[in-house]
Amino acid sequence: MSEIAHFFTPVPSDVFDLDVYKEFQFGRSFTVYKEGSEFPELDTIQLAIVGVAEARYSENNQGSQYASLAVRHFLYKQYGYAMALPIADLGDIKAGHSVEDTYYALRQTVDALVRKNIIPIIIGGTQDLTYAQFLGYSELEQTINVTAIDSTFDLGNPEEPINHVSYLGKIILHQPNYLFNYSNIGYQTYLVDPNSLQMMNRLYFDCYRLGAVRDKIEEAEPIIRQSDMISFDMTAVKHSDAPANPNASPNGFYAEEACQMMRYAGMNDKLSSIGIYEINPEYDVSGKTAHLAAQMIWCFMDGFFNRKNDYPSRTNPDYLRFHVVLQDEKYEINFYKSKKSDRWWMEIPYPPHKDLKFERHTLIPCSYKDYEMAVNNEIPDRWWQTYQKLA
Repeated sequence: MSEIAHFFTPVPSDVFDLDVYKEFQFGRSFTVYKEGSEFPELDTIQLAIVGVAEARYSENNQGSQYASLAVRHFLYKQYGYAMALPIADLGDIKAGHSVEDTYYALRQTVDALVRKNIIPIIIGGTQDLTYAQFLGYSELEQTINVTAIDSTFDLGNPEEPINHVSYLGKIILHQPNYLFNYSNIGYQTYLVDPNSLQMMNRLYFDCYRLGAVRDKIEEAEPIIRQSDMISFDMTAVKHSDAPANPNASPNGFYAEEACQMMRYAGMNDKLSSIGIYEINPEYDVSGKTAHLAAQMIWCFMDGFFNRKNDYPSRTNPDYLRFHVVLQDEKYEINFYKSKKSDRWWMEIPYPPHKDLKFERHTLIPCSYKDYEMAVNNEIPDRWWQTYQKLA
């Protein structure tokens, strides 16, 4: 991967010391681009750690450019004896002459890795890097689904320059438009402008309040399962569990819930990139947030190792098909249940006048709860949202 090697600086020797790691610890099992070594060969790699040392477009979180070094301190010490996975740590994308230069480097890196079926696990840096992560899909000629685990929407004013709380507006307005759906998991109503929420509803995007998700965390799984890329803002985790940010809130997800969602992400057969952003070691307490981020990455890898590869085919005998007619035969929904994982999908009618670029979105993940709603003559919200977008 010589085309991206020049973007990276190796992991410093004071962070990575092979002699201190035991058998089965990640520090021994990862292929690490460290000082004095060559950039890794990636032909057999499936997952790649990508640090990004960039925080210049943050309004008040300078210092998060050092997050990847803090996370590695804990990540390398974790045991992965059950994960027979070829994993590489590519080091850090160095900050460019301008922030746009850093964006370009991350964009090219995501594009190159995704094309080789390698999932980049990005450790930012501030969350405006999500925009560069998104741009990495611009040449792949398909529309994608983006999910943010975040306490706010980060829409900002599209007329103003991008920063870490306005990247989403740039994604939505990007031309050509290859965003099919945006989902937010964990927004906190008192932190969200009501006009922004109305706009999300008008665009038929999926937004789930913190309380609703925490009440039944397994309902986050189908949301995450439809994602091509995920951006995880660590301020979505409550301050007591992740204090390393001046904007951290007393409310948010618990550490174990963050890890559970990361495991769901790892198990998602569609997911091709994930980023963890907004960790500022200057505000951390005894490395608590960096340690949590390392455990979140472990859970993602564990989920990836346990992937079922069971995205449904409409004619595959490994799936049970359920046909539901509702609202006086006005709507018909086909549900599919995997015999391998017990996961559910539902089918959206594909309008014949649409071109083929949206066809990959006609089978969407769902839960048994959605099937129960349909049986009770109620249209599931996520079916209706997608139906409206395709109509």
